[in-house]
Amino acid sequence: MKNNVWNIFAPIYERAMKSQKNIYNCMYNHISQVVVGKKVLELATGPGMIAKHIANSAESVIATDFAEKMIETAKKGDVPSNVVFEVADATKLSYESNSFDVVIIASALHIMSKPEVALEEIKRVLKSDGILIAPNFIFSGKKNLWQRILSFVGIKFAHEWTAEQYAIFLKEHGWNITTSEILKGRIDLMYVECNRQT
Repeated sequence: MKNNVWNIFAPIYERAMKSQKNIYNCMYNHISQVVVGKKVLELATGPGMIAKHIANSAESVIATDFAEKMIETAKKGDVPSNVVFEVADATKLSYESNSFDVVIIASALHIMSKPEVALEEIKRVLKSDGILIAPNFIFSGKKNLWQRILSFVGIKFAHEWTAEQYAIFLKEHGWNITTSEILKGRIDLMYVECNRQT
């Protein structure tokens, strides 16, 4: 997906996220427990809400997005001192190998034409015993009203995995799911924590 779509929607994306408070509060709680004292990389941070919410738990957070306007939006307001926002492409990361204890990529793999490339980059920058947190929207077949609205305004999904298909996708690309939970919302989200297959 071209980043110009996300640059256009950057100013209102945070409001859309806040309207699904139940999903995001649940994610913040789960992630905050995992990242205690850890070096964290977040990919596709959007307006930076996850990074800002988990900062108190983490040692440090580098939060990235490929859309410059998203990063501009993320830098507004109170930014914790241990959070840095940067523009970066999840499929071509500049960070050194084995740099991070945790990598987060939330609600993003399904919009990528080649999400397996991002997973390979994550594997590279993540420490061998590191944790991948990859919550992702899941689908049941027929598009609901919210999906149709998103399509109408130009936000399209490259993949519309069911929960089972998403789990298979992760497994086929070298990841074991250690924690999984379905969070109900306008579009259901599958929260997953993974470690790499040995």
